[in-house]
Amino acid sequence: MGLKINRLTARRVATVTEPGYHADGGGLYLQVTASGAKSWVFRYRFEGRRPEMGLGPLHVIGLTDARAAADAARKLVQSGEDPLAGRRAAAVATADIPTFWEAAVAYIAERQAGWTNPKHAGQWTSTLEAYAKPLLGHIRVDRIETDHVLSVLRPIWSTKTETASRVRQRVEAILDSVTVQKKRTGENPARWRGHLAVILPKPTAVTKVENFAALPYSELPEFMAALRPRHGEAARALEFTILTAARTGMTLYAAPGEVDLAAGTWTVPWHRMKGKVEHTIPLSASALALARPRMGRQLLFPNDLSSEPLSENAMLALLKRMGFGHITVHGFRSTFKDWASETTDFPDDLSEAALAHRVRDKAKAAYKRGSMLEKRRILMGAWGEFATRTPR
Repeated sequence: MGLKINRLTARRVATVTEPGYHADGGGLYLQVTASGAKSWVFRYRFEGRRPEMGLGPLHVIGLTDARAAADAARKLVQSGEDPLAGRRAAAVATADIPTFWEAAVAYIAERQAGWTNPKHAGQWTSTLEAYAKPLLGHIRVDRIETDHVLSVLRPIWSTKTETASRVRQRVEAILDSVTVQKKRTGENPARWRGHLAVILPKPTAVTKVENFAALPYSELPEFMAALRPRHGEAARALEFTILTAARTGMTLYAAPGEVDLAAGTWTVPWHRMKGKVEHTIPLSASALALARPRMGRQLLFPNDLSSEPLSENAMLALLKRMGFGHITVHGFRSTFKDWASETTDFPDDLSEAALAHRVRDKAKAAYKRGSMLEKRRILMGAWGEFATRTPR
């Protein structure tokens, strides 16, 4: 005779209040506690034992779903498997799958040693903490879907486009890393090409791309004349940055060991370069004059008080104090480029090499690395003379 099942009715399940176990048949019971809480329990016999497996509370698991779960468990018992053992094995298999925020913290900790700017770790943490953590932080990485990512991006995609793009890239990188670690499978829900690109508008379509504000080259000699009397390492760092057409991060961590006074060069290691390629800059007489008295230090331009590296905003703050808050430090690279293009006969690829811009043609790039140093020495010397000449 078969098992008598499906004894309970939906009405009975909803109205019963008597504490105890109310059988539906086939090992499925509705348990009612003294406090009135209701949940489903599956009882079965296995290897001489009578285990009891909870299936979930009534407000989550309805009668139909409870019967389906009990049916699946019965089939496992009949095939010689313990349903509870399978559940424990599944729990163990997913126990080491991190939440998104756990994965983000681990990713930043592992990667920060290789980042050009040590402050990138703080930037990654702050942006992800502000925008991704509230919505993704508690979700296991193997359960994050496209809708989760869109819930983070959509509110800021049109209003904070650059920030949103960075958040997307960082979420994508973190999910890629856990995929490689086999903590999740399938397509990356934060991938742009062929995925989010067909849902969200291009960043350039929703925000105007603005170049770094630059000082017109004709005004540079007057600016440098105003800068030179300024005291403090931020002023000297800015002066050196302009004379070498460097990026801010290249100067902030510049060390005497990178400067060869005899050769008149400054070699920036690859890990501090945007293109991850070592870059040697011929120093003009003015740039050498700044470096020479600083060769006994740990850094060429340390913070005046702490001897630590200058803040990223130190030179920018100086510009504001000088009344040039409308321009940026990075903009002086554009000033250099405009000067070279519009007032000299130096070829364009020479000024590009001076700016350490990547040459896409590998054969051409290899040739230029070996042949353009002395030509760039002439270029940087001319730039130094122009920048430090007496204003008209």
